[in-house]
Amino acid sequence: MSDTTPRALTPAVLRSWGLPTEAGSKYDRGTVLVVGGAVGTPGAAMLAGISALRVGAGRLTLAVAEGAAAAVAVAVPECGVVPLPQSTDGTVLGSGAGRLEAEASSSDVVVVGPGLDDADETAELLRGLVPLLGDSTVLALDAYALGVLPGLGDVLDPLRGRIVLTPNPTEAGLLLGGDPGEDSGSGGSEDEPDVAEQTASIARRYGAVVSCQGIVADPDGGLWEGTTGTSGLATSGSGDVLVGAITGIAARSVPLDQAACWGTHLHAVSGDRLAASVGTVGYLARELAEQLPHALAELST
Repeated sequence: MSDTTPRALTPAVLRSWGLPTEAGSKYDRGTVLVVGGAVGTPGAAMLAGISALRVGAGRLTLAVAEGAAAAVAVAVPECGVVPLPQSTDGTVLGSGAGRLEAEASSSDVVVVGPGLDDADETAELLRGLVPLLGDSTVLALDAYALGVLPGLGDVLDPLRGRIVLTPNPTEAGLLLGGDPGEDSGSGGSEDEPDVAEQTASIARRYGAVVSCQGIVADPDGGLWEGTTGTSGLATSGSGDVLVGAITGIAARSVPLDQAACWGTHLHAVSGDRLAASVGTVGYLARELAEQLPHALAELST
């Protein structure tokens, strides 16, 4: 059995890796496409995309249900918007993947999941989208896109090594083929799964870099544990900020394991900053996104 003792993810570790020197062009700083946002949940895609910009990504496109597209374009004037076909109740239809061909093939990172609300349509969307990705495009999966992943091995296997997953504990259990929250079989109880072992197992199974509850794992056995963060991070939209922070760093040509560590740490530190200024609970996910540049600047001093 592989060692599942994580390395502490400290500011010193991140500083030793560093980040690329800022470029003059927005394209040099990386392009991100976020695919999600049903009519009832466009905010999830917006939070992920804004967070990617907040950590330095240069160009953002949001692909959301056509009924929400105009509102999203007004609310986030920094992004381009691609309207996706929707059902009568506002669900994004998987048949609309073809509308994303130009953006999917040219983006450095594609995020799928924030604000999607139907498993079958999400699976169809991924089946249509994956063949459109560029040869080096990173694919990040969150929310409903994680839930359908176990049934899409044939589609996603060619992307092993350039996949990012950001499961919560429920999704982690599902990714390992068990019931939500089920123990991974190493060191925990049925009620308290070993998060480090779960995260490492998911990384190996899917050939992905995984961030789960402050633990980051890569498929080659790398394992890190965050040293900061508070319970206030357990709030609506927080996971969207996390996936945005990770993918925004990844878009800047940072190795995927390091990008996940950077994003996970910045997300947690943003929570710490708000816990001090607002309260240990009660701060909002959009406030987390606003804190990301400050957390990033602190690591540059």
